[in-house]
Amino acid sequence: MAATATDDRPLTFEDLVAWFEKGSKPKDQWRCGAEHEKFVFHLGNHAPVPYEPNGIKALLDGLTRFGWTPVMEAGNIIALEKGIANVSLEPGGQFELSGAPLETIHDICNETGEHLTEVKTVADELGLGFLGLGFTPIWRRDQVPVMPKGRYKIMREYMPKVGGLGLDMMFRTCTVQANLDFASEADMVQKFRVSLALQPIATALFANSPFIEGKPSGFLSSRANVWTDTDPDRTGMLDFVFRDGFNFETYARYALGVPMYFAKRGDRYLDLSGRSFKDFMDGKLAELPGERPTMKDWADHTTTIFPEVRLKQYLEMRGADSGPWGRLCALPALWIGVLYDSAALAAAWDLCKDWRIEDHERLRADVARLGLKAQIAGRTVQDVAQDLLVIAHQGLKNRNKLSAGMVDETGYLAELEEIAASGITPAERLLELYNGPWAGDASKVFETFAY
Repeated sequence: MAATATDDRPLTFEDLVAWFEKGSKPKDQWRCGAEHEKFVFHLGNHAPVPYEPNGIKALLDGLTRFGWTPVMEAGNIIALEKGIANVSLEPGGQFELSGAPLETIHDICNETGEHLTEVKTVADELGLGFLGLGFTPIWRRDQVPVMPKGRYKIMREYMPKVGGLGLDMMFRTCTVQANLDFASEADMVQKFRVSLALQPIATALFANSPFIEGKPSGFLSSRANVWTDTDPDRTGMLDFVFRDGFNFETYARYALGVPMYFAKRGDRYLDLSGRSFKDFMDGKLAELPGERPTMKDWADHTTTIFPEVRLKQYLEMRGADSGPWGRLCALPALWIGVLYDSAALAAAWDLCKDWRIEDHERLRADVARLGLKAQIAGRTVQDVAQDLLVIAHQGLKNRNKLSAGMVDETGYLAELEEIAASGITPAERLLELYNGPWAGDASKVFETFAY
């Protein structure tokens, strides 16, 4: 029996497994939650924006006029809530919408559009703008302000101990994600394997971060490269997902073995970085003598794990650079098309089922540099991407979820289909501008591609 909110007995490993399993839902209840991050900058000089004065705090305060409720921490507004959706801050002030679980991509795109309209209304009054890119194009890490959130202080101090680029991940990257449901353990396994194997294909299609500190970085997705040197304990392609016998229990064992960051007690984050959640379960943490974790502690711990696909009570697709408005809708369209239609899911598995486990991590690194020109199993990523988009297109067509104008969801894939057909990533388009009309001035991206 799994522990409940009122159960004061110690958690067991079976409770941890059951927490993941609780996410299973019948197909008619499947939804998709979309998330995207964006950089906030001063319109006048393209500089990053501090928490205050007239910065991120004012932006959050201003959004309350649209019905958002403030979330406070230590006297500071650090997030907003409206129903199940929330607006939150990444460590360097990257502004994130975590959308509600919605039924169609039409709904998701409407939600995204409404959010961008709201934030632009407030930002215009403050002289601020927003940029969707995977990695900040010109800012040095020491120029990026630090947001007043307790968990980020703990992460900031721990990251340099375990990887070379973790602080860049925290302060200089932005992503777009999609969160999708599963029906059962078997369905979770199939969706996890397909989406994890194909996550580098999404990385290539969305590659949109070729600059670091004003110069070409040598990567088409500098964001994806950062994740290869952040923290090996909690990132990567999770070889065990592709091995026989993978299930909820396997992932729970993996998560249990990932070192902790913190435990939240009231309004305070207690630094437990590097500690063992197993020792916590046994009441052996010196910082919390005799105390054992709650299910909330376990749920919090699962949010500190960062593989390319993450299991919580749903599956998170984590492989894409942030980008312009249209591609924010394209990411959930891609994964809904692949994962929510049984024929599409089977066809997508046929694309990647013969890939060797040892090739997954290599492909993840290669697409960060080469984008659609990378190769896997004797094929270019461009070829695989084109096949994947045909599958996703048919999956969306099969769903037949129509807008008020009686249009299905396939149109949201149009920009990705153009990228795949051309073989040219968004990052390479940016480099063409940098080497041509922008005359080597990467800051032009703020004027050309701001929301």
